[in-house]
Amino acid sequence: MTKSNEAKRPLLGAHMSIAGEVGQALIRGQQVGCDCIQIFTKSSRQWASKPFSEAEIATFKRNLRETGIKMVIAHDSYLVNLGAPDDALRIKSVKGFVDELERCEALGVPFLVAHPGSHVGSGEEQGIKTIAKSIDEAHARCKGFTTKIALEITAGQGSNLGYTFQQMGQIFDAVTENERLRLCFDTEHAFAAGYDLRTDEEYEKTFALLDEHIGLKKIAAFHLNDATKPINSRIDRHQHIGQGFIGLDAFRRLLNDKRFFGIPMCLETPKGPDMKEDVENLATLRSLFNS
Repeated sequence: MTKSNEAKRPLLGAHMSIAGEVGQALIRGQQVGCDCIQIFTKSSRQWASKPFSEAEIATFKRNLRETGIKMVIAHDSYLVNLGAPDDALRIKSVKGFVDELERCEALGVPFLVAHPGSHVGSGEEQGIKTIAKSIDEAHARCKGFTTKIALEITAGQGSNLGYTFQQMGQIFDAVTENERLRLCFDTEHAFAAGYDLRTDEEYEKTFALLDEHIGLKKIAAFHLNDATKPINSRIDRHQHIGQGFIGLDAFRRLLNDKRFFGIPMCLETPKGPDMKEDVENLATLRSLFNS
């Protein structure tokens, strides 16, 4: 699941359900024409999960080979809060997070995308320290893992941290083994947090700032989502590509930016059980790429 042979074009896909068993996500991704997919490794709304069986892991790896999906990334549970000021919840979150890293490692998934966490009233400075402490603990329990954590830019809703590049850079700097950290850039989250991609000038400014505070080479994944709300809304609401406030030109710039060729770019847009919306959004995205 490397990007070495995909360096001449964007790598496009979508989040896929693991209903049935985890290997089914690859079949679903193939059905809608994905180059890459994102998955949850367990229910995103539950703490507990039984470990993958050897048969499930074998089926997943076989389906990966047979479908031609180039890369799989995972997203952690929505219950996890690595920045929780309540120590019981923080310890529970770290335990759940480690479980997800272990599940990714078992499948050979290279990146676990995670929201940094929420300070829940403790303040941003303390929240950053708590997040770093939690990540340090997770790293210590996962020594030698190939799976890396990809912290996701957030919209800044509520007390969520990681909504500015400077703040995300502070989190990276506070983590002891930060060479094991990567970044996930969500277009809707960045837009909601005030970063504009809609003109050449603003696009270049946004990624120059990201490079300054975190480093472009840290980007391991993109989430491609349009926005239901205007820029700087601090509201996390995804819209279909070209049907929101970000618009097609921004996605055209991103898809034709050679710096990001080969990096997985996954949709997280609304869809029904037949996944026709994924087919439509992927077709829209591919029409924007000047091959």
